[in-house]
Amino acid sequence: MTSVRRALRGPLRLSSIDLLAAIAIALIAFSFAVAPVMAQTAAPSALPDPTSAVTVAPSVLPSASASPAPSASLAPSPVPVATPAPGAAGDAAAGSPAPGASATFAPGSKTHGDPCAPTPSPNPDATPDPNATEPPHPNLCPAQPNGADPMALLSWIFTPIFQVIFIGMAFLYSITGDIGIAIILLTIIIRILLIPVFRAQIVSQRRMQMLQPELRAIQAKYKGDRAKVSEEQMKLYRDRGVNPASGCLPAVLQLVLLLPMYQVIRQGLSAPDISSMLHPFGIELVQIQCQYPNDPYAPCINPDIPWLAWIPTIQDGAFIFPGYPGGLPSNQPEIFIIVLGGLGLGLSLLALVSAFLQLIQSRMMMNRNMAPGDSAAATTNRLMLIMPLFSLVYGAILPAGLFIYWITTTIFSIVQQFLINGFGGLFPLFGWTPGLAKDFSAPFPVSMPAPKPAAPDKDGKTETTKRTTQDSAAGTIRPARRRSRRRGRRR
Repeated sequence: MTSVRRALRGPLRLSSIDLLAAIAIALIAFSFAVAPVMAQTAAPSALPDPTSAVTVAPSVLPSASASPAPSASLAPSPVPVATPAPGAAGDAAAGSPAPGASATFAPGSKTHGDPCAPTPSPNPDATPDPNATEPPHPNLCPAQPNGADPMALLSWIFTPIFQVIFIGMAFLYSITGDIGIAIILLTIIIRILLIPVFRAQIVSQRRMQMLQPELRAIQAKYKGDRAKVSEEQMKLYRDRGVNPASGCLPAVLQLVLLLPMYQVIRQGLSAPDISSMLHPFGIELVQIQCQYPNDPYAPCINPDIPWLAWIPTIQDGAFIFPGYPGGLPSNQPEIFIIVLGGLGLGLSLLALVSAFLQLIQSRMMMNRNMAPGDSAAATTNRLMLIMPLFSLVYGAILPAGLFIYWITTTIFSIVQQFLINGFGGLFPLFGWTPGLAKDFSAPFPVSMPAPKPAAPDKDGKTETTKRTTQDSAAGTIRPARRRSRRRGRRR
């Protein structure tokens, strides 16, 4: 019976970690389920005629002198570009101007009417046209609540956060003209605004590590009485002004921001018409001129990152360098090499860099002063080293722009943690500690606040004596009994 209790004690201590992991997995799964709902399925009104000629070039932007080919098929490419034939029936149905006339579009819009107007449902009994092309990506429109669809309701709840992040990214893109730099600047701005929240997390975590001797003393003093141990630990937290739950808020906040950021990069950078999202309450906050207003297939914002075009790829056993001559598409996954083709899994270089930086951050957060035999702390340290490896699994699923966001926010966290805790538990690394890290003190170190004065009891009396950390730890250690030299009483 005792062995069973010991076996169950470990998982019970990790319940909070398991809860955070479950929340992360649920939010990632929710992001894939809500993706078609966050951006409404209203397709652009300017659709090419399925019977017209279509020219598609993978990762190549169309030129002004491009002419439609006699016949072509859609090839898998990050940015499919279609050139409809002049005077096609689809253009006439969409209200496009006659051949030879110049079309005028509002900034950020590719349609003459409402880009979010619902399109008529196709006839299910109609025979599909074998020559029909794939429809373009849906326009970017605010989600609408639907009482019968819970996913639509959740999308509507996340829409304000999505819209704020997207407008900020569109504004930075309009200034820089580079979506990669816009993502980095937006991430830095978000982290600057959240400095107090993440600082509270780092300070709370450091103070929890400083309280470990007293916590172990309480566990040793009231061993076997979990209720008393919990009561004394909460009393210690109150006396020292430490909130153990303050470290969970930034983790949940990261997950809450991760979902809208994924949708902004995946949906916002692929939508051909974004005008509705740039007009909250009918007010135009950002003016974006689409890169190809007359092309219903091309995204309005250029998703390619030219300074990451050098990232290599391996396709069919051939090493291609640079792998993205037109620029790395930020709205598509970046895959260096396919690992499990049947499952669609591959290795991403951006995911590898992200996992490496998260590993450094996790080692800096580790507690190197844990007591020998503390299995719970050892298990927590192992989980902190294993969790960054999950980024390698998501590399072939999540878009490259999301990893740029995650790499930037991880670097910001490392710098912020270095200023408060120094190198933390980063060293020794494989038994090696640089000379700079041996006597290094953080610029803004964490100090333990003085114990709060005891509150008066019912009789108005207060306890004037407070035990220090050394006294609390020493009070649980029984002094060794001196063995008497006299083994017996002589008669």
